[in-house]
Amino acid sequence: MSNAALHVARTGLDAQNTKMRVIANNLANVNTTGFKRDRADFETLAYQQMIAAGSASDSENKYATGLSLGSGVALTGTSKIDTQGTLNTTGNTLDMAIEGAGYFQLQKPDGTIAYSRAGNFSLTAEGTVVSAEGLPLIPQIQVPQGATAVSIGNDGTVSATLQGEAAATELGRIETASFANPAGLQSIGANLLTETAASGTPQVGAPGLEGRGSVRSGMLEGSNVNVVEELVDMIETQRAYEVNSKMIKATDEMLQYVNQQL
Repeated sequence: MSNAALHVARTGLDAQNTKMRVIANNLANVNTTGFKRDRADFETLAYQQMIAAGSASDSENKYATGLSLGSGVALTGTSKIDTQGTLNTTGNTLDMAIEGAGYFQLQKPDGTIAYSRAGNFSLTAEGTVVSAEGLPLIPQIQVPQGATAVSIGNDGTVSATLQGEAAATELGRIETASFANPAGLQSIGANLLTETAASGTPQVGAPGLEGRGSVRSGMLEGSNVNVVEELVDMIETQRAYEVNSKMIKATDEMLQYVNQQL
């Protein structure tokens, strides 16, 4: 039994250590544009049934509840908490935030598409709209050389005023992607996510339609990490880790006592 208790306590230490790592990553990204915090999800390990509920005892009575002993806890995965971050005004036209559901589409060097909530875009020397990592926005938007003003509507329409023209010229429209299960997207770093079987296939279209959020030009979405909540979770996790450590120490002392009595 004591060896079993050591195993259970060890699974508790592993679980709390993993949760602390998730909390640390959330806090590290508190100022990361478009970051969505993670949550560690756990489940109980298999139970060992010692006495079945309803079985007969030596006194011919029935056990009302039976006796089952747990084997500890295990990490099942991490979930993205897809709540809206604070929209912060920057005044930069090419800074964009999505208010509501959806992701910007970016083309990776291998030609595949990644998704992001980070809307801090800029122009290349050729006038292509790219992300902070230099990945072009999809559909690609090209701003002509000499454009005096660029505007982006809530529906994703990109327009620019060209030299010698009074009226703005429409350059294209930003399309965003939404997913049936955003929590199923795979994080690959650099504020990028990729599609998985769990996320479902992307539904792509104009912002503001079919459940997709609107695009807000001149704004950036902040991280949805709540520092106070993370610090509270950190304290609770630390205490749980300490309790499991004490359980290992207490179990070890029990084993030493038994060995000394033999």
